Amino acid sequence: MSTSDNFFERVYEVARLIPYGRVTSYGAIAKYLGAARSARMVGWAMNNSSGKEVPAHRVVNRKGILTGKHHFQGTNLMQQLLESEGVVVEGSQIQNFKEIFWDPAIEL
Repeated sequence: MSTSDNFFERVYEVARLIPYGRVTSYGAIAKYLGAARSARMVGWAMNNSSGKEVPAHRVVNRKGILTGKHHFQGTNLMQQLLESEGVVVEGSQIQNFKEIFWDPAIEL
């Protein structure tokens, strides 16, 4: 297992803990894992999470924008998954981002 594979698995472990109806950011996961400058690597991990039982739709950028939506099957699947959990999304941006933000550094 390479270093990136190990990092990806650690990212998936954190992402699996994001509660239903809540979201976090790539940077918050990276910071929690002690790799604060690795938000992009967290994004790559989410992009490679297909088939790994990871709620990748709950991970967005630091402004609450669905930047990873083009990696989901279908045009609006990421938004639809979030909305099915009660998350309000308009124009690819989560509207109540601060209220539903889940920070692993605080929650775990």
